[in-house]
Amino acid sequence: MKKHYLTFEKPLKDLDHDIENLISIDSESDKLNQLKAERDEKEKEIFSQLGAWETVQIARHPNRPYTLDYIDAWCDDFIELHGDKAFADDHAVVAGIGTIGKHKVAIIGQQKGRNTKENLYRNFGMMKPEGYRKALRVMKIAEKFHLPIVTLIDTPGADPGIAAEERGQGFAIANNLIKMASIDTQILSVVIGEGASGGALGIGLCDKMLMLENTWFSVISPEGCASILWKDSSKAPEAAEALKLRPKDLMEYDICNMIIHEPVGGAHRHFDETLLIVKNAVIDQIDSFEKDDSMTYLDSRVARYDKLGVFREF
Repeated sequence: MKKHYLTFEKPLKDLDHDIENLISIDSESDKLNQLKAERDEKEKEIFSQLGAWETVQIARHPNRPYTLDYIDAWCDDFIELHGDKAFADDHAVVAGIGTIGKHKVAIIGQQKGRNTKENLYRNFGMMKPEGYRKALRVMKIAEKFHLPIVTLIDTPGADPGIAAEERGQGFAIANNLIKMASIDTQILSVVIGEGASGGALGIGLCDKMLMLENTWFSVISPEGCASILWKDSSKAPEAAEALKLRPKDLMEYDICNMIIHEPVGGAHRHFDETLLIVKNAVIDQIDSFEKDDSMTYLDSRVARYDKLGVFREF
C-alpha cells in the first residue's frame, strides 16, 4: 500500500524521505543509522502525545487493517455467508464461520474499501438494513451451534440514505439490539477503527468490548457533534475531546473492557504485527469465556450494562 501520512506525522515523512534517499546511495553508512534512530525517537514522541482528534484521524487511516485483513490472517477455513433472506446482500458487512486458533467462531465485521471503486462496493463500511439482518442471521446460526461470536467494528455510521430509511434502518438496528441482548452464546466485540453511532452499536452489544489503542467509539462523529452544537464542523477537534471517545476514556465508564495496545507508530505502520496482536487478544478472551461458567450469558450481559453510566436520585 502507498504510504499515507497524517498532518501530525509530517516529521516522519521528511525523515523517511531522507532515509530512502540515503539507502539508495549508501545502505551501510553511520548517517543512515543515525537517521533511523532519530526517526524512532520522533515516532515515540509523536505517538506519546496524541489527543482525541489525532486518535480519530489514525482510526480512519486508509492503511489500517480492515475486517477482511484480520479474517485472512486468522482463518484458513473461513466460509462467508451472504444475504439476509429478505432483500439483498450488504457488502458493507462480512459475516461467516471460521476457526481462530482452536476455536470455531462466527465472525461479523464491517468492511471499508481502499480505493473509490472498493468504497462504492462496500458503501464506505456503512451497513444497510439488510446488513444488520444478515449479521443477525449469522448470530442465530452461531447460537444454534454454540459458537462464540466475534464482531469487528469499523464504521462511520449506518447508511443514512433515503432508501435505507424506507427499508427500516432504525428498526433493523433496534431489532439487533433486542436479539443480541438475549442471544445464548458469547459475544466479543473488537473496535478496529471507527465506532460511530447506531451503525456500530447494531453489531456491538456484547459481553466484552476490546478496543485497539488508536480507535474511537461514540454516539456521534466529532464532525456531526460540532455541526449540531456549534453549527461548525471545523470544531471537530474540540468535539472529539468533549465526547470522551478514546479507549482510555471509555475504560473509566466500563464501556471498553480492554485496550489492545498497538506497536509504536500505529497499526497503519505495523500491519502484520497488529493482526497477530489482535488475534492473540481474541483467543485469550474466548478462552476466558469458556472458563467462566459462573452465570448465563444473559445474566452477564445484564450485569455489564447495569454498570454503564451514572445516575442520581432526587
